[in-house]
Parts: sequence; structure tokens; C-alpha cells
Amino acid sequence: MLARQTQHKALQWLGRQLFNREDPAAFFDPLLEQLNPMWVQQYTPAQIKQVINETADTKTLVLKPAKQWAGFYAGQHVNICTEIDGVRYDRTFSLSSSPALWRNQGLITLTIKRLPGGLVTNWIHDHLDTDAVIGLGEAFGEFRLPEIPRPVLFIAGGSGITPILSMLETMAADDYRAPVTLLYYVRTSRDIIAQEKLEALASRYSALTLNVIATHDTDKPRFLKEQDLQSVPGLKAREVYMCGPGGLMDLAESQLEAQGLKAEHIHKTFFAAPGVALDSDSVGGIVQFTGSELEVSSEGDANILEIAEAAGLSPRHGCRMGICHQCSCRKTSGTVVNRLTGKTSGPGEENIQLCVSVPQGPVSVDI
Repeated sequence: MLARQTQHKALQWLGRQLFNREDPAAFFDPLLEQLNPMWVQQYTPAQIKQVINETADTKTLVLKPAKQWAGFYAGQHVNICTEIDGVRYDRTFSLSSSPALWRNQGLITLTIKRLPGGLVTNWIHDHLDTDAVIGLGEAFGEFRLPEIPRPVLFIAGGSGITPILSMLETMAADDYRAPVTLLYYVRTSRDIIAQEKLEALASRYSALTLNVIATHDTDKPRFLKEQDLQSVPGLKAREVYMCGPGGLMDLAESQLEAQGLKAEHIHKTFFAAPGVALDSDSVGGIVQFTGSELEVSSEGDANILEIAEAAGLSPRHGCRMGICHQCSCRKTSGTVVNRLTGKTSGPGEENIQLCVSVPQGPVSVDI
């Protein structure tokens, strides 16, 4: 570790001396990528070792990251970087394997569902195969298991099972000594992601109760019911972890609260940024990008990241959901509304996340 830190500092010093830049990888990476994509320094390269077809629209990528990758905790996310037609794209996915697989074999898995109209997910499904190399960011996120074992209820919908798979495998490996229930909602019985793995977990991990509910296997759709929650023993004592479509999580949260669970025991992670309804007449304004000497007028509830990209700028970003904080930058003046919480900022200098900040009148940001 010390040798790696020394090497990194030496590269930074060389970059400053030669290029007057803090990040020499911006100059060396194109050459390194041609020689060996696994030598790239600007991000962690990860080579695809296997592609597993889970369902008709879901694949699992088994990846071997370069050794400098720092690892992760069960339930966390990671940003991946891919290049499509000469343009780099970052997207956020949950890790679906347990940290033990990384520690023991140097492997991780990402389970990715094809999204209708999704540029990156469709490209991944259509073009990525064994031996391809993608970029990997460091893991992040607070969707984490309790440090002291407590009874747990997982509620997953569709591909929302991915971070929960990581958690379940970790709990089974660690012999987590508290009751664990999974309510997994899928559209049809053909849409069960990692079915064999879930069944294997349920057979060897005695603390786990598995309940898979197909919502559209019959003519009449069947969604989460009050009885589903009432069937969970000791529901009020459970820590609840939810991942899935917003409608499922909203319904589950309202029913859990009606059953007497407190908000601090309900943990959620999202596919897309949740948000509060903003009055379109009360938001928008002129955004001044001081570092680019550019002013852009905006209307409605577009966030500052979207406004910057529409103006031809390319600010750093990652998840676009307010989770990873890669798009954080300095607001030098003006007021913004956080689209996740609806809260309004102060008028002075502060750090904001571009992807969840909507201007409310004139705003200046340091981009």
C-alpha cells in the first residue's frame, strides 16, 4: 500500500512538472490503453471473464478488476465507464456478488438489465463479451447491512434484487444469526433473476425464507399486498431493505409505516433519482458557469447537470441520482432546490450536487 501511494505521488509530481496538470493519466492513458487496457491509471480497468444470461433481458458480467481496486461492502454501487462511438459514458450499477468473491478470487459481478431505449445497457448487452475491458470506479453507497445482526426483511422488485443478492450471499457466508425474509416481486416466472442462486441460498441458509411473487402470471395483476407483510414473523422488529421500481417501494413504505415500522428502520436504494414535485413556475433561471464564462437561461425543473450538458459542457458526474457525489461542485451565489428533498439552499457559497440541484432564480456555479 505504501509503495502504491509513493508511486501515485511520483506520478502526480511528474504530471505537474511535465504538463502543469495534477492528473498525468489524461496524457498517458491513451498510450497505455493501446499497449494493454489493464494498465490504464485514470480509472480501474476490469476485464470480463464470463457473461451469464439470467433472463431474456438480464445478463451478469463476471469481472476481474485490476489489483488497485479497493473492494466493496455488500449492497454498494459502482460506476462503470464505457466508450460508445468515441464518447465515454458513466453509469451506476449495484454489485451483485459478495465481497468474499473479490477477496478470495479477485472477481466481482454486475447484473444488468436491458432498459428499453437505454443507450448504455443496450450496448452492454449487444457488444460486451468475454475479454472486453471496461472502466470501474470505487464502490460507494450507504445501503449496508446492520453491524449487529437484527431480523431483516428484504423487498425487491425485478432487477432490484442485485444489491440484495450481494447481501444474502454475505449473510449466508457469515452465518448471520437472525431471521431473514425476502419478498421478491417479478413480472412473470420467466423474469426471476439469479433463480438458481436464490434457490441454492434458500436450501443451505436456514435463516432465509424466500417468497417469489409473480405479478403478471395471471390475467389479473397481483401486486404487494398487506397480507405479504403480515405473513413476516416479527415484522415490527425487522430492519427493512428495499430496492426496485419507485411504485413498489412507495407502496411498501406506506404499508410498512401503517404496520408500525419507523422510518429509521426502512432503507432504500434506487434505480433512478426519486424526487418531489416542484412547481415549474417557481424554479428555473439564469445559470452562470463561471469557469467556462457561459450563461444559460433555463425554465422548469431541469437540474444544473442537464442544463450544463445542454449547453455543451461536460461536468464530471456518475450516478445521476444524488448518491455518488461525483458531480459535486461549488455554488458561488444564488439559490437551488434539491429535487430529492424539496429543500431550498442558502444564497451564498456552498457545495451542491449538480444532478439534484434545480436553479431557483439566478445561480453561479464554478464549472
